[in-house]
Amino acid sequence: MNEDHPPAPDHRGWLERLGKSLLGEPADREQLLELLRNAQKRRLLDLDILHMIEGALQVADMKVRDIMIPRAQMVTLHDTDTLADMLRIIGRFGHSRFPVVSEKKGKVIGIVLAKDLLRYMDPAERERFDLADVLRPAVFIPESKRLNVLLNEFRNSRNHMAIVVDEYGEVAGLITIEDVLEQIVGEIGDEHDVEEVEHAILARDDGHYTVKALTPIEDFNAHFGVHFADDDFDTVGGMVAARFGYVPKPGEHVRIDGFDFKVLKADSRRIHLLEVTRQPLQVAAG
Repeated sequence: MNEDHPPAPDHRGWLERLGKSLLGEPADREQLLELLRNAQKRRLLDLDILHMIEGALQVADMKVRDIMIPRAQMVTLHDTDTLADMLRIIGRFGHSRFPVVSEKKGKVIGIVLAKDLLRYMDPAERERFDLADVLRPAVFIPESKRLNVLLNEFRNSRNHMAIVVDEYGEVAGLITIEDVLEQIVGEIGDEHDVEEVEHAILARDDGHYTVKALTPIEDFNAHFGVHFADDDFDTVGGMVAARFGYVPKPGEHVRIDGFDFKVLKADSRRIHLLEVTRQPLQVAAG
């Protein structure tokens, strides 16, 4: 006797289904992204996977200087700090790794992992503390290194932090593996989402613009017809953070050459999202 059977489930992976949906080879990256976005709209590709692919492609074009924590914003320990001082700083900022600076040399001499100091919480161990016992070697990299190359180096060496130096060998900042991974898997998941906007600049009905902090200054200039310099900073977020002189909190704003930049989203390390308002030109009377 024949029985009706439900159709067999489609066990093909998303990659196979995606491949069959792509007609021809894309001529450039923009066409590739357009194909991927169309595939996502047709539910052949999960939105999270699309974001990760976009992030991975973006990382291939970015350099360490684009996302590093600038030297002025680094939280460091000093080789002259007491154990109590170090524990206080670690407790205040909550990072897992801290560069250690030599007071005499004025240079980073190593890295201390917060977990390595946990045993000294025991009063019986505190007298035995010696910085040399917990100091780990620091890795130094140029600020021009590409993020995809750095990510491979982090993975192969199992190192999670690198000190960034400029062309003169001076410390310019630091970067962690988490900083790089955030560029791939991180996303803005609120009402200010601009994932689908070209160059991540969204014009709103109220006359304001929502701009991703990682938007290249070159793209910002092209969009607004202005000429912000990109010699020292490649991204809008880097330019704004430099004007503040520190990592601002959401709600803070600064005016730069006729634009008001308000921070919409930021963490303890960097700015993620900005609200930009173009100020009207002042016409001199008389």
